Amino acid sequence: MSSLITEDEIRHESELVWLEEVSDLDYVRQSLDRLPTRRSKPPYHRGGRMVGYAILTPKAKASRSSGTFRRRVFWLLPHDRDTDPEGLYATGAPAEAVDPRTLKAGIKGYKTERSEGGPPSTAMQELGITLPL
Repeated sequence: MSSLITEDEIRHESELVWLEEVSDLDYVRQSLDRLPTRRSKPPYHRGGRMVGYAILTPKAKASRSSGTFRRRVFWLLPHDRDTDPEGLYATGAPAEAVDPRTLKAGIKGYKTERSEGGPPSTAMQELGITLPL
């Protein structure tokens, strides 16, 4: 979950790879998965779809016990707002959800008014950022 991801755990990220355009998504779910490599596209074993993943630098160390690397994976489920706008997450967002515009390599990302399905804040309005209606 995003609240459990710390900047220290993702400090060896060099890049985020997006598998689809995320600028129209209000949120993406993120998790730290144990993966066999630092760089390649990871396998995906959840429902829904993977929308992105992190690539690690060569300084990232594998777990001594499993030989795997902890890497972020970004995903959505079939009942998320992008495919079911009037559904469970018409307002609010899952615990592990963050606004993809707040994500960068080594930056965990945050919930925003947009990711929560609410009206834009004054700051968003001043910057000319509008929610899709």
